Amino acid sequence: MHYYRYSNAEVSCWYKYLLFSYNIVFWLAGVVFLGVGLWAWSEKGVLSDLTRVTQLHGIDPVVLVLMVGVVMFTLGFAGCVGALRENICLLKFFCGAIVLIFFLELAGAVLAFLFQDWVRDRFREFFESNIRSYRDDIDLQNLIDSLQRANHCCGAYGPEDWDLNVYFNCSGASYSREKCGVPFSCCVPDPAQKVVNTQCGYDVRIQLKSKWDEFIFTKGCIPALEGWLPRNIYIVAGVFLAISLLQIFGIFLARTLISDIEAVKAGHHF
Repeated sequence: MHYYRYSNAEVSCWYKYLLFSYNIVFWLAGVVFLGVGLWAWSEKGVLSDLTRVTQLHGIDPVVLVLMVGVVMFTLGFAGCVGALRENICLLKFFCGAIVLIFFLELAGAVLAFLFQDWVRDRFREFFESNIRSYRDDIDLQNLIDSLQRANHCCGAYGPEDWDLNVYFNCSGASYSREKCGVPFSCCVPDPAQKVVNTQCGYDVRIQLKSKWDEFIFTKGCIPALEGWLPRNIYIVAGVFLAISLLQIFGIFLARTLISDIEAVKAGHHF
């Protein structure tokens, strides 16, 4: 007489389709990011000449959008297919990648807190590099303008930093109309003006420094951001916590589904 052992293990449909739903959102978001990034590059003519990416001395914000899109698309695809096809390799890849990203974020936050001076110096170099390339890329220009207007700041540590840009430099060798000026995003807004005056920063730095604050923001963006962080520490902590919980939830779903699949496969050997 032969005796057979039947396993009651089965893959949970709840976890399977919950993980699929979790990842489909990230996959679709990745598609959107990639679409926006490629469209922006197409508008700037980068797709027809990829060497233009390396010619920019600062950072092209579109590159960041594309990098985020690639990561979200890849992880979302691996998670969706892994959940639907019950593919352990894809699920382990998804889970491992999320764990890696989680610990990189955690390590980055800890190191940024412990080595604040080093982070400040690197950010200053990064900001000054992008000031030099302000007129070279429209997306970079919009990013710097948004940062300065939102934080009521100008330059890395002050308006003098705009001497790094060939168009705003005060040296006698410059023939630019913007010489000794600053971008319009440095200007103190006039509530009476309905239309943005993009020439408000012209020749501002020719005047005495004591009069600058009547026309432009004199505080640098790095000190402004350093002051913004303590005032909004609960918002920053809440965002970080929300992202961390989402990642932990994804790891939990993936590990639970992997365990179910392995239990079912183990049962087939009897």
